[in-house]
Amino acid sequence: MGTFDFLLQGLLVAAQPMNLLYALIGVTLGTAVGVLPGIGPALTVALLLPVTYKLDPAGSLIMFAGIYYGGMYGGSTTSILLNTPGESASIVTALEGNKMARAGRGGPALATAAIGSFVAGLVATLGLAFIAPYIVKLALVFGPREYFALMVLAFVTVSSAFGDSTLRGLTSLFVGLTLACIGIDQLTGQTRLSFGVPDLLDGIEVTTLAVAMFAIGETLFIAAQGDRGPETVETVKGSIWMSATDWARSWKAWLRGTFIGFPIGAMPAGGAEIGTFLSYAAEKRLTKHPEEFGNGAIEGVAGPEAANNASAAGTLVPLLTLGLPTTATAAIMLAGFQQYGLQPGPLLFATNPQLVWGLIASLLIANFMLLVLNLPLIGLWVKLLTIPKPWLYAGILLFATLGTIGANPSVFELGMLLAFGLLGYVMRVFGYPIAPVVVGLILGPLAEQQLRRALSISQGDITVLFTSPIAAVLLVIAALALIVPLILRARGRGEVLAQLAASED
Repeated sequence: MGTFDFLLQGLLVAAQPMNLLYALIGVTLGTAVGVLPGIGPALTVALLLPVTYKLDPAGSLIMFAGIYYGGMYGGSTTSILLNTPGESASIVTALEGNKMARAGRGGPALATAAIGSFVAGLVATLGLAFIAPYIVKLALVFGPREYFALMVLAFVTVSSAFGDSTLRGLTSLFVGLTLACIGIDQLTGQTRLSFGVPDLLDGIEVTTLAVAMFAIGETLFIAAQGDRGPETVETVKGSIWMSATDWARSWKAWLRGTFIGFPIGAMPAGGAEIGTFLSYAAEKRLTKHPEEFGNGAIEGVAGPEAANNASAAGTLVPLLTLGLPTTATAAIMLAGFQQYGLQPGPLLFATNPQLVWGLIASLLIANFMLLVLNLPLIGLWVKLLTIPKPWLYAGILLFATLGTIGANPSVFELGMLLAFGLLGYVMRVFGYPIAPVVVGLILGPLAEQQLRRALSISQGDITVLFTSPIAAVLLVIAALALIVPLILRARGRGEVLAQLAASED
């Protein structure tokens, strides 16, 4: 069967009434949390993990993907109207979008962001559908050596791609790997780091850790910052529709942003943030209206927003085909797969094709839903910005606690939730990324298992890891993954910092 056949089958799965409902819930929640500053899709998916553990796997994963796409859409509203990005990937949108809103052009700014997100999401999802099978064919020849090298690549990716410091990323990763060692050894059956506590024999629950680190830690961090005073929300003046000139200046930026964001999102060391920086830099170089940059250029909104959403589809390429998360939300979605006993990778396409292709096809449907939700309901999303933060974060704490108790009714588990929440808060205070901890806990046991298998086959010869061409290439890519993000960030952020300095003058 070809890709079109699989995609048609996936559309039949995604078009089932319950799956359509899950997709609608996901994109609505995602848009709402994208609009609310400080609450991203990763936090929302983490909160829903314990609530959805008894639901249908396909429906839950479709909802999680809808939240991811919706969060990318909604982040532009906060950036444009409040000058406060809801997600790090929306930082660049705030540069030109807020200037347009202050000049009374908030409507066209929101419109070009929504339509650009739709175009990028549609093209990038089709790219995901056609590229994924080829990567799966390559990954099917993997043995223990190749899988271990792949895990090393995943570890390096999350350490270098998240946060501003690779060293801090590696430190967070080793915290996760240490937590992964707690419990019973998979090969020998001996207990490790359980300290005589029976509740630790089964290891640390990924769901508990994810909810604690993302939801509890974020809430404590926001509460500790205190009241920063009222934030000014720019009102949407006039029509939200774009003029013919706006369309003419936006459509090329949408396409350029798509083709910049998708491959960068699909790279093992990619992520939406890098793509938006590069898209903004490209639009600034190619524009016929350089004088408008820094004063509200519509290309500066259209390009980065398209790159932002294209990269969201791009990050699903390594996640679904290789089990590699390249964003915090992808790391939590990986935990969601494991919650249902599923391991993303080439075998998932062979053993559960309906789920995978249904998930990919649901992204096409989610894009249409988001376009319908975003343009007519802009006024509703703006009203969400008036919710008092104490109410908002108190609700998050309550929901996180009740969800964890519902999934695992244990006093000990509740204590773990609080302990890891405090750890998440401390890590945020000192600038350590959270996602590597979760990835280390999820992928640590898999990496250990594959390494031991490889060493058993080679009778303890460690050089066997470098004699496989595929394993050697993956290890080289892992080394490059430490270097490339630093170069890309330096180039992209240099442009943005220069723009910020110019706008302040």
